[in-house]
Amino acid sequence: MNSFSIGDLAHSFMLQRRGAELQAEFSRVTEEVASGQVSDIKSVLAGNTGYLIDIENNLQALTSYAVATVEAAQFADATQAVLELVNTSVEQLNSALVAMPSSAQGAILDQFSNDAEIEMATIVSALNTTSGGRSVFAGLATDRSALEGVDVILDALRAATATATTPDELKTLAEQWFDDPLGFTAVAYTGTDEALAPFRVGDNETVSVDVTANDSALRDILMNVSVAVISKDETFGFSTSERQDLLRDSGEGLFQVQTDLTAIQASVGFAQARIDAVSTRNATEENGLLIARAALLQVDPFEAASELEAVQFQLQSLYTVAARMSDMSFVNFIR
Repeated sequence: MNSFSIGDLAHSFMLQRRGAELQAEFSRVTEEVASGQVSDIKSVLAGNTGYLIDIENNLQALTSYAVATVEAAQFADATQAVLELVNTSVEQLNSALVAMPSSAQGAILDQFSNDAEIEMATIVSALNTTSGGRSVFAGLATDRSALEGVDVILDALRAATATATTPDELKTLAEQWFDDPLGFTAVAYTGTDEALAPFRVGDNETVSVDVTANDSALRDILMNVSVAVISKDETFGFSTSERQDLLRDSGEGLFQVQTDLTAIQASVGFAQARIDAVSTRNATEENGLLIARAALLQVDPFEAASELEAVQFQLQSLYTVAARMSDMSFVNFIR
Protein backbone atom coordinates (compact mmCIF):
# COMPACT_ATOMS: atom_id res chain seq x y z
CA MET A 1 0.00 0.00 0.00
CA ASN A 2 1.42 3.33 -1.01
CA SER A 3 1.59 6.18 1.52
CA PHE A 4 2.20 9.83 0.97
CA SER A 5 3.59 12.47 3.34
CA ILE A 6 4.47 16.15 3.17
CA GLY A 7 7.50 17.89 4.52
CA ASP A 8 7.79 20.22 7.49
CA LEU A 9 7.87 23.36 5.32
CA ALA A 10 4.68 22.30 3.56
CA HIS A 11 3.07 21.57 6.92
CA SER A 12 4.03 25.04 8.12
CA PHE A 13 2.65 26.70 4.99
CA MET A 14 -0.61 24.72 5.24
CA LEU A 15 -1.07 25.73 8.87
CA GLN A 16 -0.36 29.39 8.10
CA ARG A 17 -2.84 29.43 5.24
CA ARG A 18 -5.54 27.74 7.30
CA GLY A 19 -4.84 30.12 10.16
CA ALA A 20 -5.27 33.15 7.88
CA GLU A 21 -8.54 31.72 6.56
CA LEU A 22 -9.87 31.16 10.07
CA GLN A 23 -8.72 34.61 11.19
CA ALA A 24 -10.59 36.22 8.29
CA GLU A 25 -13.66 34.10 9.05
CA PHE A 26 -13.42 35.01 12.74
CA SER A 27 -13.23 38.75 11.89
CA ARG A 28 -16.22 38.47 9.57
CA VAL A 29 -18.40 36.64 12.06
CA THR A 30 -17.35 38.94 14.91
CA GLU A 31 -18.28 41.98 12.82
CA GLU A 32 -21.64 40.49 11.93
CA VAL A 33 -22.41 39.64 15.56
CA ALA A 34 -21.46 43.17 16.65
CA SER A 35 -23.32 45.02 13.87
CA GLY A 36 -26.24 42.64 13.42
CA GLN A 37 -25.78 42.96 9.65
CA VAL A 38 -24.27 40.63 7.10
CA SER A 39 -20.88 41.63 5.74
CA ASP A 40 -21.18 40.02 2.32
CA ILE A 41 -24.30 41.74 0.98
CA LYS A 42 -24.01 40.45 -2.58
CA SER A 43 -23.96 36.81 -1.54
CA VAL A 44 -26.96 37.24 0.74
CA LEU A 45 -28.97 38.95 -2.02
CA ALA A 46 -27.67 36.48 -4.63
CA GLY A 47 -26.39 39.44 -6.65
CA ASN A 48 -29.85 41.01 -6.93
CA THR A 49 -29.04 44.37 -5.30
CA GLY A 50 -31.57 46.50 -7.21
CA TYR A 51 -34.14 46.47 -4.41
CA LEU A 52 -31.52 47.41 -1.81
CA ILE A 53 -30.19 50.22 -4.02
CA ASP A 54 -33.73 51.57 -4.38
CA ILE A 55 -34.15 51.52 -0.60
CA GLU A 56 -30.85 53.35 -0.09
CA ASN A 57 -31.76 56.00 -2.69
CA ASN A 58 -35.12 56.60 -1.03
CA LEU A 59 -33.48 56.89 2.37
CA GLN A 60 -31.04 59.48 1.01
CA ALA A 61 -33.92 61.46 -0.50
CA LEU A 62 -35.84 61.34 2.77
CA THR A 63 -32.76 62.58 4.62
CA SER A 64 -32.59 65.63 2.35
CA TYR A 65 -36.33 66.18 2.77
CA ALA A 66 -35.93 66.00 6.54
CA VAL A 67 -33.47 68.90 6.37
CA ALA A 68 -35.86 70.83 4.10
CA THR A 69 -38.86 70.27 6.39
CA VAL A 70 -36.91 71.48 9.41
CA GLU A 71 -35.87 74.59 7.49
CA ALA A 72 -39.42 75.16 6.23
CA ALA A 73 -40.86 74.69 9.72
CA GLN A 74 -38.42 77.19 11.21
CA PHE A 75 -39.20 79.72 8.48
CA ALA A 76 -42.97 79.27 8.83
CA ASP A 77 -42.78 79.48 12.62
CA ALA A 78 -40.74 82.69 12.40
CA THR A 79 -43.26 84.16 9.95
CA GLN A 80 -46.20 83.27 12.17
CA ALA A 81 -44.47 84.66 15.27
CA VAL A 82 -43.89 88.00 13.53
CA LEU A 83 -47.47 88.19 12.29
CA GLU A 84 -48.70 87.49 15.81
CA LEU A 85 -46.48 90.27 17.16
CA VAL A 86 -47.76 92.66 14.48
CA ASN A 87 -51.33 91.68 15.29
CA THR A 88 -50.73 92.37 18.98
CA SER A 89 -49.35 95.85 18.19
CA VAL A 90 -52.31 96.56 15.91
CA GLU A 91 -54.80 95.48 18.56
CA GLN A 92 -53.19 97.59 21.25
CA LEU A 93 -52.99 100.71 19.09
CA ASN A 94 -56.45 100.19 17.62
CA SER A 95 -58.00 99.86 21.07
CA ALA A 96 -56.23 102.96 22.32
CA LEU A 97 -57.12 105.16 19.34
CA VAL A 98 -60.75 104.11 19.02
CA ALA A 99 -61.33 104.58 22.77
CA MET A 100 -59.57 107.96 22.82
CA PRO A 101 -61.65 110.40 24.94
CA SER A 102 -63.10 113.45 23.21
CA SER A 103 -61.45 115.60 25.87
CA ALA A 104 -57.96 114.57 24.74
CA GLN A 105 -55.85 117.49 23.58
CA GLY A 106 -52.34 118.96 23.63
CA ALA A 107 -49.81 116.66 25.30
CA ILE A 108 -52.36 113.84 25.59
CA LEU A 109 -52.90 113.83 21.84
CA ASP A 110 -49.15 113.96 21.34
CA GLN A 111 -48.83 110.89 23.52
CA PHE A 112 -51.20 108.94 21.27
CA SER A 113 -48.98 109.82 18.32
CA ASN A 114 -45.87 108.93 20.31
CA ASP A 115 -47.40 105.56 21.21
CA ALA A 116 -48.14 105.00 17.53
CA GLU A 117 -44.49 105.66 16.70
CA ILE A 118 -43.40 103.13 19.33
CA GLU A 119 -45.71 100.50 17.85
CA MET A 120 -44.47 101.36 14.37
CA ALA A 121 -40.89 100.75 15.47
CA THR A 122 -41.99 97.40 16.88
CA ILE A 123 -43.75 96.43 13.64
CA VAL A 124 -40.87 97.48 11.39
CA SER A 125 -38.36 95.66 13.56
CA ALA A 126 -40.52 92.53 13.51
CA LEU A 127 -40.87 92.62 9.71
CA ASN A 128 -37.06 92.77 9.48
CA THR A 129 -36.80 89.41 11.27
CA THR A 130 -34.41 86.78 9.93
CA SER A 131 -34.61 82.99 10.16
CA GLY A 132 -31.52 80.89 9.62
CA GLY A 133 -29.68 83.96 8.38
CA ARG A 134 -32.39 84.77 5.79
CA SER A 135 -34.71 87.76 5.82
CA VAL A 136 -38.26 86.47 6.29
CA PHE A 137 -40.34 89.25 4.68
CA ALA A 138 -38.05 90.44 1.86
CA GLY A 139 -39.05 87.94 -0.82
CA LEU A 140 -36.04 86.67 -2.75
CA ALA A 141 -33.80 89.34 -1.20
CA THR A 142 -33.05 87.16 1.81
CA ASP A 143 -29.67 88.81 2.34
CA ARG A 144 -31.06 92.14 3.57
CA SER A 145 -33.74 93.66 5.79
CA ALA A 146 -37.21 93.96 4.32
CA LEU A 147 -37.79 97.58 5.35
CA GLU A 148 -35.87 100.77 5.86
CA GLY A 149 -35.87 102.32 9.32
CA VAL A 150 -38.87 104.14 10.81
CA ASP A 151 -37.31 107.57 10.30
CA VAL A 152 -36.74 106.91 6.58
CA ILE A 153 -40.36 105.84 6.11
CA LEU A 154 -41.81 108.76 8.07
CA ASP A 155 -39.60 111.36 6.39
CA ALA A 156 -40.60 110.08 2.94
CA LEU A 157 -44.27 110.10 3.93
CA ARG A 158 -44.01 113.63 5.28
CA ALA A 159 -42.52 114.78 1.96
CA ALA A 160 -45.31 113.03 0.03
CA THR A 161 -48.07 114.61 2.15
CA ALA A 162 -46.55 118.06 2.60
CA THR A 163 -49.26 119.73 0.50
CA ALA A 164 -52.13 118.40 2.62
CA THR A 165 -54.28 121.08 4.23
CA THR A 166 -57.02 118.88 5.67
CA PRO A 167 -57.06 115.48 7.42
CA ASP A 168 -58.82 113.95 4.41
CA GLU A 169 -56.13 115.21 2.05
CA LEU A 170 -53.43 113.83 4.36
CA LYS A 171 -55.09 110.44 4.47
CA THR A 172 -55.59 110.38 0.69
CA LEU A 173 -51.99 111.38 -0.06
CA ALA A 174 -50.72 108.80 2.45
CA GLU A 175 -52.79 106.04 0.81
CA GLN A 176 -51.50 107.06 -2.61
CA TRP A 177 -47.87 107.00 -1.45
CA PHE A 178 -48.16 103.57 0.16
CA ASP A 179 -49.87 102.15 -2.95
CA ASP A 180 -47.56 103.84 -5.47
CA PRO A 181 -44.77 101.53 -6.79
CA LEU A 182 -42.56 104.63 -6.79
CA GLY A 183 -43.59 105.47 -3.23
CA PHE A 184 -43.43 102.97 -0.37
CA THR A 185 -42.28 100.08 -2.54
CA ALA A 186 -39.38 102.03 -4.01
CA VAL A 187 -38.36 104.01 -0.92
CA ALA A 188 -39.21 101.91 2.15
CA TYR A 189 -39.43 98.31 0.96
CA THR A 190 -35.98 96.88 0.21
CA GLY A 191 -37.06 93.38 -0.79
CA THR A 192 -38.23 91.97 -4.12
CA ASP A 193 -41.64 91.58 -5.73
CA GLU A 194 -40.90 87.89 -6.27
CA ALA A 195 -41.81 85.76 -3.29
CA LEU A 196 -39.47 83.19 -1.81
CA ALA A 197 -39.45 79.91 -3.73
CA PRO A 198 -41.54 77.11 -2.20
CA PHE A 199 -39.80 74.60 0.06
CA ARG A 200 -39.59 71.09 -1.43
CA VAL A 201 -40.44 68.79 1.45
CA GLY A 202 -41.23 65.57 -0.43
CA ASP A 203 -41.63 63.94 -3.81
CA ASN A 204 -43.76 66.35 -5.83
CA GLU A 205 -44.64 68.14 -2.59
CA THR A 206 -43.86 71.80 -1.91
CA VAL A 207 -44.92 74.29 0.74
CA SER A 208 -45.00 78.06 0.21
CA VAL A 209 -44.42 80.64 2.92
CA ASP A 210 -44.41 83.74 0.74
CA VAL A 211 -45.53 86.72 2.83
CA THR A 212 -43.56 89.93 2.22
CA ALA A 213 -43.50 93.30 3.94
CA ASN A 214 -44.93 94.71 0.72
CA ASP A 215 -48.15 92.74 1.15
CA SER A 216 -51.15 95.06 0.88
CA ALA A 217 -52.40 94.23 4.39
CA LEU A 218 -49.05 95.02 5.96
CA ARG A 219 -48.76 98.22 3.91
CA ASP A 220 -52.20 99.29 5.14
CA ILE A 221 -51.13 98.67 8.72
CA LEU A 222 -48.00 100.76 8.28
CA MET A 223 -50.00 103.47 6.51
CA ASN A 224 -52.55 103.85 9.33
CA VAL A 225 -49.88 103.79 12.01
CA SER A 226 -47.74 106.31 10.10
CA VAL A 227 -50.66 108.72 9.70
CA ALA A 228 -51.29 108.49 13.44
CA VAL A 229 -47.64 109.40 14.04
CA ILE A 230 -47.39 112.42 11.72
CA SER A 231 -50.84 113.78 12.64
CA LYS A 232 -49.14 115.73 15.43
CA ASP A 233 -46.80 117.57 13.02
CA GLU A 234 -47.29 121.32 13.44
CA THR A 235 -46.58 121.89 9.75
CA PHE A 236 -50.08 120.64 8.92
CA GLY A 237 -51.67 123.09 11.34
CA PHE A 238 -54.52 120.74 12.26
CA SER A 239 -56.87 121.67 15.07
CA THR A 240 -57.44 119.47 18.10
CA SER A 241 -60.67 118.03 16.67
CA GLU A 242 -59.01 117.36 13.31
CA ARG A 243 -56.16 115.51 15.03
CA GLN A 244 -58.67 113.51 17.03
CA ASP A 245 -60.49 112.57 13.83
CA LEU A 246 -57.24 111.48 12.19
CA LEU A 247 -56.25 109.34 15.15
CA ARG A 248 -59.67 107.68 15.43
CA ASP A 249 -59.74 107.14 11.68
CA SER A 250 -56.34 105.45 11.90
CA GLY A 251 -57.64 103.25 14.72
CA GLU A 252 -60.67 102.24 12.64
CA GLY A 253 -58.42 101.57 9.66
CA LEU A 254 -56.31 99.25 11.79
CA PHE A 255 -59.44 97.45 12.94
CA GLN A 256 -60.58 96.87 9.36
CA VAL A 257 -57.21 95.59 8.16
CA GLN A 258 -57.04 93.02 10.97
CA THR A 259 -59.34 90.77 8.94
CA ASP A 260 -56.77 90.67 6.14
CA LEU A 261 -53.97 90.10 8.65
CA THR A 262 -55.90 87.19 10.17
CA ALA A 263 -56.29 85.69 6.69
CA ILE A 264 -52.51 85.84 6.19
CA GLN A 265 -51.97 84.18 9.56
CA ALA A 266 -54.42 81.44 8.60
CA SER A 267 -52.54 80.86 5.35
CA VAL A 268 -49.23 80.53 7.19
CA GLY A 269 -50.92 78.27 9.74
CA PHE A 270 -52.10 76.02 6.93
CA ALA A 271 -48.51 75.84 5.65
CA GLN A 272 -47.31 74.92 9.15
CA ALA A 273 -49.88 72.13 9.35
CA ARG A 274 -48.81 70.78 5.95
CA ILE A 275 -45.16 70.82 6.96
CA ASP A 276 -45.96 68.87 10.13
CA ALA A 277 -48.05 66.34 8.17
CA VAL A 278 -45.36 65.83 5.53
CA SER A 279 -42.66 65.55 8.19
CA THR A 280 -44.65 62.84 9.98
CA ARG A 281 -45.33 60.99 6.73
CA ASN A 282 -41.66 61.14 5.73
CA ALA A 283 -40.58 59.85 9.13
CA THR A 284 -43.03 56.95 8.85
CA GLU A 285 -41.77 56.11 5.37
CA GLU A 286 -38.17 56.27 6.56
CA ASN A 287 -38.89 53.88 9.43
CA GLY A 288 -40.54 51.48 6.98
CA LEU A 289 -37.52 51.57 4.68
CA LEU A 290 -35.13 51.02 7.58
CA ILE A 291 -37.14 47.98 8.66
CA ALA A 292 -37.14 46.65 5.09
CA ARG A 293 -33.37 47.14 4.81
CA ALA A 294 -32.81 45.44 8.14
CA ALA A 295 -34.95 42.49 7.05
CA LEU A 296 -32.74 42.06 3.99
CA LEU A 297 -29.40 42.41 5.72
CA GLN A 298 -29.85 41.41 9.32
CA VAL A 299 -27.99 38.42 10.77
CA ASP A 300 -29.69 35.64 12.71
CA PRO A 301 -28.09 36.23 16.15
CA PHE A 302 -28.29 32.56 17.21
CA GLU A 303 -26.84 31.30 13.95
CA ALA A 304 -24.09 33.94 14.06
CA ALA A 305 -23.24 33.07 17.68
CA SER A 306 -23.03 29.36 16.81
CA GLU A 307 -20.81 30.11 13.82
CA LEU A 308 -18.57 32.30 15.97
CA GLU A 309 -18.23 29.53 18.53
CA ALA A 310 -17.34 27.02 15.80
CA VAL A 311 -14.67 29.30 14.32
CA GLN A 312 -13.21 29.91 17.77
CA PHE A 313 -13.01 26.14 18.36
CA GLN A 314 -11.28 25.62 15.00
CA LEU A 315 -8.78 28.37 15.77
CA GLN A 316 -8.02 26.90 19.18
CA SER A 317 -7.55 23.45 17.63
CA LEU A 318 -5.24 24.86 14.96
CA TYR A 319 -3.15 26.70 17.54
CA THR A 320 -2.91 23.52 19.61
CA VAL A 321 -1.67 21.49 16.63
CA ALA A 322 0.80 24.21 15.68
CA ALA A 323 2.14 24.39 19.24
CA ARG A 324 2.62 20.61 19.42
CA MET A 325 4.38 20.53 16.05
CA SER A 326 6.77 23.26 17.15
CA ASP A 327 7.65 21.09 20.18
CA MET A 328 8.49 18.05 18.09
CA SER A 329 12.11 16.87 17.76
CA PHE A 330 13.86 13.67 16.70
CA VAL A 331 14.66 12.84 20.31
CA ASN A 332 11.00 13.20 21.32
CA PHE A 333 9.99 11.18 18.29
CA ILE A 334 12.18 8.11 19.12
CA ARG A 335 11.16 8.03 22.78
